Amino acid sequence: MCWKKVAALVGVLGLFDAGWLPAQSDYASRIEQWRARHEAELKAEDGWLVLAGLFWLKDGANPAGSDPANTIKLPRGPARAGIFEFHAGATVFRTAAGVTAFLNGKVAGFAVQLKSDAEDSADRLQIAGLSMSVIHRGNRYGVRLWVPASPARQHFNGLHWFPVNEKYRMTARFVTYEKPKMIPITNVLGDTEPEASPGYVEFTLDGQRLRLEPVTEDQHLFFIFRDLTAGRETYAAGRFLYASAPKNGEVELDFNKAENPPCAFTAYGTCPLPPKQNYLAVRIAAGELNYGEH
Repeated sequence: MCWKKVAALVGVLGLFDAGWLPAQSDYASRIEQWRARHEAELKAEDGWLVLAGLFWLKDGANPAGSDPANTIKLPRGPARAGIFEFHAGATVFRTAAGVTAFLNGKVAGFAVQLKSDAEDSADRLQIAGLSMSVIHRGNRYGVRLWVPASPARQHFNGLHWFPVNEKYRMTARFVTYEKPKMIPITNVLGDTEPEASPGYVEFTLDGQRLRLEPVTEDQHLFFIFRDLTAGRETYAAGRFLYASAPKNGEVELDFNKAENPPCAFTAYGTCPLPPKQNYLAVRIAAGELNYGEH
């Protein structure tokens, strides 16, 4: 129901507290603005819709270029763009003669060592308008390919969400572990890595006392969870939710910002899966709906 119609009903029926509507409208507006920014990030030049390839590196030479004979096949550009030389976790790119490559936006030398995402941030190699970076997953290293004109980006038809509902915005109690607890997180590739959890949150929803265990990401709490909407209205594997660091033993959880993992949009993501303790036996009808089914 649009807010103008709600306002009309308030005036005619007098059923709502006079202070409720502006606050609710302001909150809903902030959530819609957040969702718009989230969608813009997804569609950006380095967004998940642009991710269009993943090539696992073998020890030794991994040639790259548009020629189908290359190990790393590019959709356009030089037939022979260069070689990714990989050994013992280190990757060096050697540019082919006559090819101009850029490293993090600057002209690259003939041979450049590429940092993977296991370090502070992965280096970006650009050739013919395409971007590549090295990722580390389990005991494997691979090259991700980002294509600005990817089919996923060209055919993107927008995100879909549950209606904003303040019921799903709550203050949770945060219980801190004496020292970070290492919990196993498995990704879609089947790799399992221990991740540090600083504690857990407890909250009540629909009369049920619930608990979620986050890991940390960029000084935020990162919840990987699954609820009873999964595989029906929402992405089958689960969803993500970020929250600010605890303050005075409390954390604000806002499931209206629950989002799909990158794997909902690209086959080349390596998304983490919810740990079993984050399977919730309750329906959370908030946040992002499954992509492509509405």
